[in-house]
Amino acid sequence: MNNLEKVMELVRKNNGFVTTKEVVSNNINKMALKRLCDRNELKRVSTGYYVLFNNLDDDYFNVISKSKNAIFSHSTSLFLHNLSDRTPLSFDITVPVGYGGVLQNISNVNLHYVNRDILTLGLLIMKSPFGMDVKCYDMERTICDIIRDKKYVDVEIYTKALKWYANRKDKDLLKLVKYSKKLNLEREVVELMRIIL
Repeated sequence: MNNLEKVMELVRKNNGFVTTKEVVSNNINKMALKRLCDRNELKRVSTGYYVLFNNLDDDYFNVISKSKNAIFSHSTSLFLHNLSDRTPLSFDITVPVGYGGVLQNISNVNLHYVNRDILTLGLLIMKSPFGMDVKCYDMERTICDIIRDKKYVDVEIYTKALKWYANRKDKDLLKLVKYSKKLNLEREVVELMRIIL
């Protein structure tokens, strides 16, 4: 098997994408990525990330892969967790305070800034609507975020998300309270949960 075939095997295993890091860690010359792009078999979507050329463009994957510190949050995370039926027109992404990367220049990205000590609280990897792995906050962190930033969230999305979360069998109220303590939101979260549960 030559290097191009090895890269394509990695792409198949990863459900249509590969990273430069994976290629190098498998002892494959990274020039194979350039050759596959030249042959229109792969497409570079951002630094170090490549997808099959003929795949549908996954805007979720494409935008989140532009920064290693970017995490889907707020309304985008609600949608990914089926806590909203409204497809986001723009992406809500949380980044660390002081972030100065390319996401600031993308018109359909709303950035939210948090301190690094809480950036990864509730972080998980889940599938985008196109089946790619993306970084997103779990349901409990997302609920805390929309409560904290209520004035920036559409009222209908906010109300529906809280009701739908309350009705979910897989909700974790202990985790929700734990997160709310770390985010200094315990009183607001407990009061809201008393009302909707």
